[in-house]
Parts: sequence; structure tokens; C-alpha cells
Amino acid sequence: MAYRVQGVVVREKNASATIETIIVPNPGPGEVVVDVLTCGVCHTDYHYQQGGISDEFPFLLGHESTARVAEVGEGVTEVAVGDRVILNWRAVCGQCRACEKGQPQYCFATHNAKQKMTLEDGTELSAALGIGSFAEKTLVAAGQCTKIDEDSDAAAVGLLGCGIMAGIGAAINTGEVKRGESVAVIGCGGVGTAAIAGAQLAGATTIIAVDIDDAKLEQAKRFGATHTVNSKNEDPVEAIRSLTDTFGADVVIDAVGRPATYKQAFYARDLAGRVVLVGVPTPDMKLELPLLDVFGRGGSLKSSWYGDCLPSRDFQMLIDQYKLGRLDLEGFVTERIGLGDVEVAFAKMAGGNILRSVVVL
Repeated sequence: MAYRVQGVVVREKNASATIETIIVPNPGPGEVVVDVLTCGVCHTDYHYQQGGISDEFPFLLGHESTARVAEVGEGVTEVAVGDRVILNWRAVCGQCRACEKGQPQYCFATHNAKQKMTLEDGTELSAALGIGSFAEKTLVAAGQCTKIDEDSDAAAVGLLGCGIMAGIGAAINTGEVKRGESVAVIGCGGVGTAAIAGAQLAGATTIIAVDIDDAKLEQAKRFGATHTVNSKNEDPVEAIRSLTDTFGADVVIDAVGRPATYKQAFYARDLAGRVVLVGVPTPDMKLELPLLDVFGRGGSLKSSWYGDCLPSRDFQMLIDQYKLGRLDLEGFVTERIGLGDVEVAFAKMAGGNILRSVVVL
């Protein structure tokens, strides 16, 4: 028998997020129903509400979650009933050209549950990032469940399901930060601050936080920033160069995703340095750079999608670093809220004065 549960739905573009009764079907082959334990309030959910992801309304929001497996479908071997998991939106196929090359983090055919969850009247819901976990239960593909240990704060480790993993991975996986290197991070929201934490975890010795908000810059120090630059008051390129013996940083991470900040990142790196774009641009944005500068500066220009993570490899490893006191995941949890507080959390997030609100069910 299908499950009737409460979930947070947005019915049309820019409509308020409301709690609705949703129908979660029993899992089919390769599918899993989970009891959601926590779900972080991510900018991506806000973008769904604004119509910035797609127009396939109504959406069941939420995706950054810790959960417990409640029921498994036919053929599921990855997890079992009772397992504690983090949900992810990169369920790799194992068969595409990226997977066959041994690069499953770039899988071109990630998959979601085939069945649809619905409203009571039968209207099909589009699950945010194929997850939809602002709900008491949700239906996902088995590969979207990554088993983790029991003895960690669910609200903290669940953030690895999206934004915090994106930032940490941008530094460690995409930027390949090495011990003793210099790193600059432009934009100190949740993802940028996570990139700073990732740079510290990787052993960078100079970590420069760049933002226009002094409060965010002060917060960045807590996660490992050794220097801060308010780009509203000074040229960030010149400031980064002055802090790196005039050479520029080994790795510069753009966690904003705008042409202006990308150019700053490009010119603030060392000649053989790496630029990593992890901030998400909008479809209308264009970038102009002198091609000779691209050629003449060497190094690499990379984009980082989900921090180039492989959940089966990265989630538990980062939880272990958290438990050893090397990664302050709990520090990203600004507040713990209920399902009915998501709309208010969106407003706080838009104001830029919060790292993560986390729904606790």
C-alpha cells in the first residue's frame, strides 16, 4: 500500500512553498522508500521555486538529506531496510563511457526513481534533483542512497548531499589542492565556505576568503581562512597577488558564478595555477577573455559539478574527518527547523545571513 505523508510543494513559479499531503508509491525494481531524518535548505530548492531550474511544476522540494531505508524494491542490493544513508543526486549507471573509463564521477546517465510521487488528486510531482526530501518519506533510486555509519549528527552529515560536498569537492577533487599550496575562494556563502574548509583539510597554508560582506569574511576564518579580502573596498586580484608574493594563488575557486568574479579568479591565479568554477551561472551569462591570455597563462580552467564527488568514495571519508575533528560539519548548521519553516528559511537564505537551515523530521 502506498504511503500518505506530508511534504513541501511549490505549485507554480514564485508561489509559496506549502505543506501538502503526497502519495509515495511502494518501491519498484531498483527503487527505495526512505524515512527522511533531516534536509538542508539549499539554494537549488529556492531556484526551483523561482522557476530557474525548469518549468515542470509542481515540485516536491528538498534534496540535501540523511534518511533511513524503510522499504526496498526488487533487485536492490546496495542497501537494506534500516540502513542509515545520505541521499545523493549522482546515482551512477556503471555503463556509460565515463563509467567505463573509470571516471564514474562524470557519469552521463545518472538515474532516479522511475515511478512518480503525486498529490492526493493524482497530479504528478517533479522531485527536486530526483530526490524530493522535504517530506516525511520519499522515493529514490537505490543508487541515490549512500550508506553511512550511525554515530554522527544527522543534520550535519546530511549536508554532504549537496552544497557542502560541492564546495569541499571543488577544492579537493576538482582543484586538487595540495599541502602547502595557496588557495583563494571568491564568494563565502555555504559553498564557498565549504571550499575554504576543503582547502584547509587538503593542507593549504594560505587560504584567502573574498567577499563583499564583512560578517561572511569573519565567518570564513572559523573554517580555515588565513586572510580575508573585502572586494567592495579593494581590488581582489591585487589583494590576492599581494598575499602570494605577487604571483597569484595556486588555486582560485569562483563560488559565485558570474562573469566578473570568474575574470577575477582567472587573473588572480599563478601562471600555472588552476581556476575552479563551482558557482552556478544563469543561462544568459556570457564570458569574454582575451584568447592570448588564456593561451599565455597556462594552468587549467575547470568547472566543478557536485564537487566532482563520488558519493560511495567521499561521503563516509568526510564523515570520518568530521569525527576526527578535522572538518567542522556541525558549524554549517545555522538553525534546525520544521517542515513548516521552509518558506521562512528561503527568505533568510536570500538575505545572505545564514549558512544552512536544516529541517529535522
